[in-house]
Amino acid sequence: MCAAIWYKELETMKFLPTNVSVGTVVCGHRHGHCINTMSTLAKLRTVTFAPDGVGEHIQGFLTNTNRFVDRVEGLEIAKRENQLLNPDTVGKILFSEDVW
Repeated sequence: MCAAIWYKELETMKFLPTNVSVGTVVCGHRHGHCINTMSTLAKLRTVTFAPDGVGEHIQGFLTNTNRFVDRVEGLEIAKRENQLLNPDTVGKILFSEDVW
């Protein structure tokens, strides 16, 4: 459905994907939009180790069933559902550019 980044170490949001119990999930059209949102609103960088970093985080996608999946599972889903724009050029992980 959209690109998403799960920030595991940040304060737990009220509304999370069904398979996420802690942290914050930021969604956007591309992962760069998620990173920009975090930087703009929270003044935090999407890096693990830094004074202004977000800590542990995973880039992935939010599915249409409100489930967070990482880039590997996202690729499996996109292949299975024939959602890839150009299947011959896809690597081992999914990028939003591969599907929209």
